[in-house]
Amino acid sequence: MNDFLQDGVEQVAAGYVVYGSSTMLVYTTGKGVNGFTLDPSIGEFCLSHPDIQIPQQGKIYAVNQSAYNQFEKPVQTFIDECMDSGHRFRYVGSMVADVHRTLIKGGIFMYPATPSAPNGKLRLLYECNPLSFIVEQAGGAASNGTQRILELEATELHQRTPIFMGSPDMVERVETLVAESNRVMA
Repeated sequence: MNDFLQDGVEQVAAGYVVYGSSTMLVYTTGKGVNGFTLDPSIGEFCLSHPDIQIPQQGKIYAVNQSAYNQFEKPVQTFIDECMDSGHRFRYVGSMVADVHRTLIKGGIFMYPATPSAPNGKLRLLYECNPLSFIVEQAGGAASNGTQRILELEATELHQRTPIFMGSPDMVERVETLVAESNRVMA
C-alpha cells in the first residue's frame, strides 16, 4: 500500500486523453505540458499545443452550480464575484473536460466540499494529483482551499478532497476568501 500512498509532489508524469471534435493527448513529465492532436489521416498524434501555459487570470468558471446552496460561504462569495464580473459559466460535469478547457482558455475548475461530501468528492491519488500536476506544470495552481493539492498527505487509496484548480489569480482568490472566513470563525 505504501507504493500507492505517495504525495503528489512525488509524481514524475501525468496525462489524459480528451475526446471531442478532435482527440487530444495532454501530458507532462515535469518539464512543461504538451498537447498532441490525433490526425486520423495518418493515425498518429501530432504536437499541436507545445508548452501549454494557462492564463494568469481567466474569464470562465466551472462548478456544479446546482449545488450552490450547499457550498460554504467563501465558495458562494467567489461564485457571486464571478457572476457579477461577467465571468462565463461552463460546466460539462467531466473533470477532465472541464480542466482541459480551463488549461487551454484559463479560468477555474471547482469541486468544493458539501454537507453530504465534507471531504469533497474527487479522489486525491488518481484524479486530483495527476490533473494538479499538469495544471501546475502549465503555470496554474491547485488547492483544496487552504493547502496545495500536491502537498496533501496521502493516507488512503480512495481519499477524497475538495479542489480548486486553474488560473493562479482565481485559485488565490478562493484561498483568500477561505482564509478570511476561517479568521472570522476563529
